Amino acid sequence: MEKKNLMISGNVVLFPFMAQGHLNPFLDLARLLSTHLPPSLIITIVSTPANILNLRPRFSSSYPTIHFAELSFQNTVENTDSLSSLTSISQFYRTSESFLRDPFHRLISEITQSNGGKPPICIISDMFLGFTVDVAHTFGSHHVPFYTSGPYAMSIYNCIWTHLPHFSVAGDGDDDIIPLPGLPHITIRRNQLSNNMKAADPVKNPSSTFAKGQAEYCSRADGSLWNTVEVLEKKSLDDWAKSSGKCVWAIGPMLPSSVQEYERGGKEPEISPQMCTHWLNLQSPNSVIYVSFGSQNSIPFAQMMELAKGLEQSGKPFIWMLRNPTGVAVSEEFKPEWLPEGFEQRMRESGKGLIVRNWAPQIQILSHKAIGAFLSHCGWNSVLESLSRGVPIIAWPLGSEQYYNAKLLEEELGVCVEVARGFDANIIGGEVALKVEEVLDGEKGKQMRKKAEALGGEMKKAVEVDSNGKGSSLRALDDFVETLLKWGMQ
Repeated sequence: MEKKNLMISGNVVLFPFMAQGHLNPFLDLARLLSTHLPPSLIITIVSTPANILNLRPRFSSSYPTIHFAELSFQNTVENTDSLSSLTSISQFYRTSESFLRDPFHRLISEITQSNGGKPPICIISDMFLGFTVDVAHTFGSHHVPFYTSGPYAMSIYNCIWTHLPHFSVAGDGDDDIIPLPGLPHITIRRNQLSNNMKAADPVKNPSSTFAKGQAEYCSRADGSLWNTVEVLEKKSLDDWAKSSGKCVWAIGPMLPSSVQEYERGGKEPEISPQMCTHWLNLQSPNSVIYVSFGSQNSIPFAQMMELAKGLEQSGKPFIWMLRNPTGVAVSEEFKPEWLPEGFEQRMRESGKGLIVRNWAPQIQILSHKAIGAFLSHCGWNSVLESLSRGVPIIAWPLGSEQYYNAKLLEEELGVCVEVARGFDANIIGGEVALKVEEVLDGEKGKQMRKKAEALGGEMKKAVEVDSNGKGSSLRALDDFVETLLKWGMQ
């Protein structure tokens, strides 16, 4: 690092949205920046009091430049952990600006005053906290959104919510092609729309208004950071850079070490990681299905029942990170009648199934040679964790941009098959069993695994240095850091 850069002082502010799938990549980003920026630059992670209380213990003294700042906060809900429905979570996203803008403005004012009138060099905000661009530019700071999803899915998601193009297509057939303004190379069919997209009011819709607002905010930013890798979606990255006219930095995958995984889980596992490993060691290579719908999602009772039947019918060993069904508070005790009678006992006695509640060491599980496939909701963090370990995916997207992550995986990358879609999928156990068998035993599954392993190798190269130099994500990180330092000298 050049000597003149060591003289730069100031603050880089990170403001993640208050949801586990957004907080975790920001924590990994903070660690990454702290090892690449001079020690005279402070990295400040901003959140509400309850979240700060949870986040602070996850950082050891080896990160002295990472600080925390609490927002004064009046809302009764501080994160999505206590919200049990997609509707309530969506509403929390949409209303966040109303209770975060003023406290955030006051905080940036305080940081500026404490630094002798010098504002933060850059505010790196969540993609759903676009209002921060106004605050940043008010104080003379640069602004960069950090997208915790990929540009392929976000381009489709934003396009649909911004334009609601499906209302211009006559009929209601599942196979109707929906034109996407600005994305002529991507084909979307009506059955690839989420239920809330299909049911949206074409005149006045809060989700559409929110998406338009975020897109407009982020269009005024000074670039964009992405938790993705060039090898997965280079065309979409290039298209985003071209359409925005701003720099695009793909610095992913943001993946923690095994130790950081436990720290960032923020929850006590029901069974120890050692027990998971012991159980997996008893299984054959590529024989186990890992099932998880993420840290926030679950499925309805009826679907949970059929999924259990399908897993048992397949005869394949599985690990299932099981949460209460949708609509049931996460704090309620799990009821045996939500699963087939005697299911847990049969799985326990046969050794075929390991059911984990509350939290599972996902990266550790996916890294084990026994894992043959991941039945996933296709949240972006889970996608990156699976592909980085060379594990193909059985997709069951539930909402948001997950439908288009699954589309990328299946249609563009060839590492996925879809078993169901949405919370109202009319799924039966036999269909689940057939998909599991197809991926673990069939020729298509072998090809998926081969492609996933190849992508995993390329993702690893992206964050390494070899005889050809630095990987694509390291080069992007270097360029972003250099940009921050230039901004700091202005």
